[in-house]
Amino acid sequence: MIKPKSILIVRTDRIGDVVLSLPMAEVIKNTYPNCKVTFLLRNYTKDLLYMHPFVDEVILLEEENGKMLFEQNLNKIKSLIFDTVIVVSPTFKLALLIFLSRIKNRIGTGYRWYSSFFNKKVYEHRKYGTKHELLHNLNLLKNVGITSEISKDEINFNLQVVESSLQKIDDYFAEQNINTSLPIIIVHPGSGGSAVDYPFEKLKKLIKILANELSINIILTGSENERELCSKLSSNEKVINAAGKFRLKELVALVSRSDLMIANSTGPIHIAAALNKFVVGFYPKIPACSQTRWAPFTNKKVIFEPTIDCKECTRKQCEELNCMNSIDERIVFESVKESLQKILNKNIN
Repeated sequence: MIKPKSILIVRTDRIGDVVLSLPMAEVIKNTYPNCKVTFLLRNYTKDLLYMHPFVDEVILLEEENGKMLFEQNLNKIKSLIFDTVIVVSPTFKLALLIFLSRIKNRIGTGYRWYSSFFNKKVYEHRKYGTKHELLHNLNLLKNVGITSEISKDEINFNLQVVESSLQKIDDYFAEQNINTSLPIIIVHPGSGGSAVDYPFEKLKKLIKILANELSINIILTGSENERELCSKLSSNEKVINAAGKFRLKELVALVSRSDLMIANSTGPIHIAAALNKFVVGFYPKIPACSQTRWAPFTNKKVIFEPTIDCKECTRKQCEELNCMNSIDERIVFESVKESLQKILNKNIN
């Protein structure tokens, strides 16, 4: 059995993917407390590992115009000493890079045509959506003698908030005259195309109901490219468009100051869950991006999926039938109101 002394975890994809890999570090340290744990990330996700108590080092993927610089990354990895590497979500180039780095134990999926680059394989199909992504990630550790089925009550993401970013958020609240004695709801409408979203018009109606019927603050978040989308949703003066305003570490701070997030299947909803916030999410029934695989890993969630009774759902079928449109915004509103009441009751007690 492998008893690692220095593990490299390769996680060079998106925000939600990284968040759902964070618990791997603590699980490794619980079994091998003296093992060095290093993450290889893209630059834009590095803030998720800020001061992580179980991660010893973070190295960044060398890129130019969004493309991996193969030789530079190979030299960087070879210059460091790892006896084990776990490629959580491989591509051909990543698998080849790790193979050429000559790390002794190379752990990855056994179901890709380039899986021969890994000498320790895990045979699980993620695309069928039978298990949560976080549990798939933890299962990669069985090759280092770790088998762990963690419940939602036991999981720790250890996501840290930057103090200076909290101050920036507090300053923003003052600038926007946000009444922090009222609940703060974040609505994150975009998903970057990772799933089929809740329709724009339905979300707009939901935001209008929330603004008209509840005493709350509503903050819309998103990238700079989503600012126009958010502006079309912020017709009420109670709705603040903060899209493009914050970097990732500041978004984490903003979420930490909030009470609840409403979002499609996207990275920020996993940030909210990792910070123990209530979340309301919209997920299609497509196995590869269903709630079974991608819902926030928390008990503080309400997930809505299409009410249409469909089988063998595909993205094409979901879009053609407009399945997500079957989710009633009024029912979503009632769920948000109920969650806010739970938050209020907890704060009183």
